[in-house]
Amino acid sequence: MTIRVVVADDQELVRSGFAMILDAQEDIEVVAEAGDGAAAVEAVDRLAPDVVLLDIRMPVLDGIEACRAISARSACRAVMLTTFDADEYVYEALHAGASGFLLKDVRRDDLVHAVRVVAAGDSLLAPSVARRLIEEYTAATARPAGVPALSAERLEVLTARERETLLHLGRGRSNAEIAAELTVSEHTVKSHVGNVLAKLGLRDRIQAVICAYETGLISAGS
Repeated sequence: MTIRVVVADDQELVRSGFAMILDAQEDIEVVAEAGDGAAAVEAVDRLAPDVVLLDIRMPVLDGIEACRAISARSACRAVMLTTFDADEYVYEALHAGASGFLLKDVRRDDLVHAVRVVAAGDSLLAPSVARRLIEEYTAATARPAGVPALSAERLEVLTARERETLLHLGRGRSNAEIAAELTVSEHTVKSHVGNVLAKLGLRDRIQAVICAYETGLISAGS
């Protein structure tokens, strides 16, 4: 199956370079390029791609707002493009529905791998990386204005085993590590993870990490 991609960046050289690399792959097709966030949203609405690459800082509509609009009304998965790995908007982008991040100086092979990973429904960041990232951004002083904390009551829909699974997700553990902790098969863990995401309305493991911290299931630094 061909992965259909939209590339959005206001820097033409970056945009065309990424598009050229991706279009050269047999299983990837770049269906549109966009120079601003509004054009990216329009392209996703019109073409229904599997993945959209969004520069965080773009004119007309920035990448975060574009990501929020896209996530709210489509199944397209968004990967944010940024210049710095400590971008101040990372946490807000996660809340907007981003499935991961790429630095603009990403290697060719890593770019292709990232698109394939996200298209398959996985998060771009490894759980351990996501955990360190979220610990920094879930501090009250770091939470962006207008992004509310999540209520612990949200977790009441989970079974005891599902809460335990979410706890391990928040600690950055892989399915194999969770399976060892719970003494169950990886297949069972995958089922639990799927139930957690579905019941809490979460798109991926990255948002599960956010949820674990913001509901107080895990405290930063624990």
